Amino acid sequence: MQGVITGFAIILAVIGVGVILSRTGVIKEDRERLVLNRVAFYAASPALLFTAVAQSDARTLFSPVIVVIFFATLATAAVYILSSAVFFRQDIPTTTMGAASASYFNSVNIGLPVSVYVLGEATYVVPVLVLQMVVFTPFILAGLGAEDAGGRNRVAKIADSVRTALLSPVVIGSALGLLVAVVGLEIPDPVMRPLEILGGASIPMILISFGASLRNTAPLATPADRPGTLLATGLKLVGMPAVAWLIALGMGLPEEQVYACVILAALPAAQNVYNYAASYQRGMIIARDTVFLTTFGALPVMLGIALLFGR
Repeated sequence: MQGVITGFAIILAVIGVGVILSRTGVIKEDRERLVLNRVAFYAASPALLFTAVAQSDARTLFSPVIVVIFFATLATAAVYILSSAVFFRQDIPTTTMGAASASYFNSVNIGLPVSVYVLGEATYVVPVLVLQMVVFTPFILAGLGAEDAGGRNRVAKIADSVRTALLSPVVIGSALGLLVAVVGLEIPDPVMRPLEILGGASIPMILISFGASLRNTAPLATPADRPGTLLATGLKLVGMPAVAWLIALGMGLPEEQVYACVILAALPAAQNVYNYAASYQRGMIIARDTVFLTTFGALPVMLGIALLFGR
């Protein structure tokens, strides 16, 4: 588990840098902090996703594990949406961020070390990254933009936001990377290397902005968002792994693949969820707090899962 612990340590250290920069006045206002999110959303993250997906082996993009993660994501998000509708009614963007926080996990800077050091290979997490960015991200962005169309009816708003989401930089970058991987194109180094350097800035910028956002408000300090945050955290840490386990057992997968499904489902909420919320200025508190709580809570959960599977 050394790789997993290292992954968590890196994330917390960079978040700490954001906290220090905010408290020392280097990052003074939310406007300054959000510049980092916008640069990440429109430039660095698309470059990161393109290079990561383009260099993956297209033969590994389809496996029983990806099927389990797909249905576990849908089921977990549906539980959140239904619970929100019944117990604490939220607007569409906030509900979207709660559902995403509960089901969209960190498949890059924690998922990769988990896949390599805990599961023994990276072939499980790369297909999940593609699934998240090409399939789920457009719906998340559509939900975030669903209330931006003035007095138009809800169907028209959602249709407009879906079109906008499909043309967003992170989705285009992922789709182009998938095309390159499937076709087997060789991207020359003078093109790929600058993209890799730019993509390397994505995660640090998001994490620094995240840490700076903690300056004025502690997690769970906003009563209106507290129920949604607690539900999303519980679903992410316990609900989604349990659902993935049941689906994997129902499909009759071998124990190794069942273990991979459950471990991946227990990963914390992705920083990308917070970056989307910050870029759209919608549902930021619930996204930020769920990412924060699950980042701390996921490690003991994954250690417990490893013990249950005798690893």
